[in-house]
Amino acid sequence: MKLLVALGFLAIVASLASALFFMMRTGKDNRQRSRRMAGALALRVGFSLVLFVCLLLAWKLGYIRPTGLPLQ
Repeated sequence: MKLLVALGFLAIVASLASALFFMMRTGKDNRQRSRRMAGALALRVGFSLVLFVCLLLAWKLGYIRPTGLPLQ
C-alpha cells in the first residue's frame, strides 16, 4: 500500500514537472503549448482524484487504519 501511495505522489509530481516544462518552453505555437500544459495539469488532477479514492477505499476495506489521538 505504501508503494502505491508513493507511486501516486511521484506521478502527481511528474505531471506538475511536465506542465512546468510546457509552460517554460519557448516556441512559436503558443496554442499547442498551452494545450499540452492544460493536458498535463488535467492529468495531475486525475492522478490526485484516483489516489484519494484509492486511499478512501483502502480505509473502508480495512487495509489501512487511521492513527493518532483517541476521540475520548
